Amino acid sequence: MSYNPLDEARYRYRLALEHLKRAERLFSLGDWAGTVSASQLAVENFAKTIIAVFEIPTWSHDPSGQLNRLIERLPAGARSEARELATLARELAPEHGRSSYGEPSAGLLPSDIYKEEHALDALEKCRRAKVMTERIIEMLNIRF
Repeated sequence: MSYNPLDEARYRYRLALEHLKRAERLFSLGDWAGTVSASQLAVENFAKTIIAVFEIPTWSHDPSGQLNRLIERLPAGARSEARELATLARELAPEHGRSSYGEPSAGLLPSDIYKEEHALDALEKCRRAKVMTERIIEMLNIRF
């Protein structure tokens, strides 16, 4: 099986959009932990969309290092947004475990940890990641 960068990038983008839609739906239902979880996965996959154009994304929930290593391969106008996208991915990465398992050592479930403001912050970062990803893809002259 050969690697097709555009197919992988398209897949990652569609996956990110699906997680974003889920995050928005969960937010409307008041599921704060679910919103954070889906937002984290969306941001992760928005970052992996850009990575996939150049190489196979790792399985890490924090693709920021991989994206940062590829920054110089992007058009100059896309680099600052790619850096910000990497920052968002790094900021939300720890929420993958917390939104799934809570904090077992403290006996906290995900629903004990997250409140509306956490969910809104994650969702806003997710929406920002979508915009940045779309701008970068456009600057790369890629059409999905």
